[in-house]
This record gives sequence, C-alpha cells and structure tokens, in this order.
Amino acid sequence: MSQELSANKSIAKSSFEETIIEDGFLILMFKNDEHVPQSVAKEIDSSFLQFHFCVKGSTKFVFNQGRYALDINEENSLLLYNPQRELPINLQVDPNSWIVSVLISIKKFHGLFSQEADYITFLSEDNRDKKYYKDGVISPSMAIVLNQLINYNLNQSIKSLYFKGKAYELLSLYFNRSEDANVEQCPFLVDETNVIKIRKAKEIVISRMAEPPSLQELSDEIGLSLKKLKEGFKQIYGDSVFSFLFDYKMEVARKLLEAGNDNVNEVGHKVGYSTSSHFISAFKKKYGTTPKKYVMSLG
Repeated sequence: MSQELSANKSIAKSSFEETIIEDGFLILMFKNDEHVPQSVAKEIDSSFLQFHFCVKGSTKFVFNQGRYALDINEENSLLLYNPQRELPINLQVDPNSWIVSVLISIKKFHGLFSQEADYITFLSEDNRDKKYYKDGVISPSMAIVLNQLINYNLNQSIKSLYFKGKAYELLSLYFNRSEDANVEQCPFLVDETNVIKIRKAKEIVISRMAEPPSLQELSDEIGLSLKKLKEGFKQIYGDSVFSFLFDYKMEVARKLLEAGNDNVNEVGHKVGYSTSSHFISAFKKKYGTTPKKYVMSLG
C-alpha cells in the first residue's frame, strides 16, 4: 500500500540502463551495488503500462512529487497503469538492490493479448479508462529470466534480439494462469494465515534444499493439510513445491558456477546432488548445456 514519505533525504541520483525492444516497448534496469540509496527517474507518458520487478533488496516507487511511495520488496513486482494522468518513473533503490522495469504501450499490449481481454482485468472494455495497479510475486521461472537480463554477457550485436525474446517470455510468465485453476480454489488466498504457512513452506525447502523434507513432512511442519499445501503453493508461486525447488536449486547452482569458487562436483553437492552425473543431468535439463560448458561460455 502507499505510505506517506518523510522529508526527502539526500539520495544519490543515477540513471537506468535502457534497452529498446521495439517501438513502444522497452526495458530499464538498475543495479544499486553501492552502500547508499540511489534515485533513478524517467519521464513516461500515460499510454504506457509499467511493470517493475524487484529482483534483489527493496525499492520504492515515489509519486505525487515525493509525497507517497509504494514499496516493492525482493521477489515482488508492481504493475501500474493510469491512462488519466502522467505517471513518471521515480524509484528510490535501496543499497544492494536490483530492479528491472518493463514498459509497454497499451496499444502494443492490446495487440499481444487481444484474445485474453476477459481474463486480464484492465484490458476489458469497462476498464479501458480506469487506473490499475497490482502487486505480485516473482515466480522462480520469472526470476531466472530477470537474472538472465541483469547478467547479460553475450555479444553486444545480439543484445536487442536476446532482450526482445526475454521481454516476451517475461510477459507470458507474468500472465500465465494454471489450466486447472477453478473458482473453488480462489478463496484460499483470502485466508492470510494460510498464506503465511505457505510462505513458511517456501522458506523451509529453500533453507534445506540439499535435503528437503517430503511433502507430507512439510505439511505437518507448517500445520496445513497436504491438499491445501499443494493448491496454495501452486497459487502463490505458480508451481508445485518440487518444481519450484528444482528451479531454485538450478539458479543457485548457476550463480555458484559464475562465482567460480567451487568446481562442478562441489556445486552439485551444495545444491543436494550426491553424484556429479545427476547434477550435470539436472543442469542440462534446465539450461540445455552442461555446467562445464556453461562456465566455459562465461569466458
């Protein structure tokens, strides 16, 4: 929710890394690896949808001349659209925080999702002129795409093509909906207690990723039935517990390989694989290449 801001403290001003995907479609990125907050801003007209993804740390979206702010915390996103007034981007990015913003004109967006207007709320005819904002959770599959954008290190000549593919992938993952979703499941999220239990389940499997509990053990530990654990986890994180954990482990493995402090066997062991062959097979399934070839590709 929005909050009143105290008097502005002096915050260092910086600028986005900007990549134009095509006309009416661009990606902004900013990594604040400093120990002080940084401010990044961009004028943008009211015809644009704004998607802001906090990949790491925390960020504030500041508006109304600095009087209010919306928090965007780590692993969370914020979607903003206000066709009635300008909504310039003014982000206060906390120390050691990364933000990726995707901007797309409503006209281009309509072209992408014209068949889905009944399911994407702000595309319906009734809402055409209404402002819209929605915060959400970054799923593991979205986190991988966002990290690929932030850590781009391929040839500059293919950057625009690569970013275009990733931008479309990110939007499709953002608006992905489960085919088996039904109305009966929807009330689950209204119960904040259950949501807290599901988030605890996520923290448990992450903290014990090398030796995770079984689903039954997990449901017993958080005090939620197996059925509600499965349904709730899918609703909040867009994936089953073990698919989520697999994606998470592979992302951890990728970062460990990039850091270069551990060999392939050690990385595999750290993320829970007793044999290097199982780890290599899993990594290849996720990224289409072996850990060794991945490290070599980093140059």
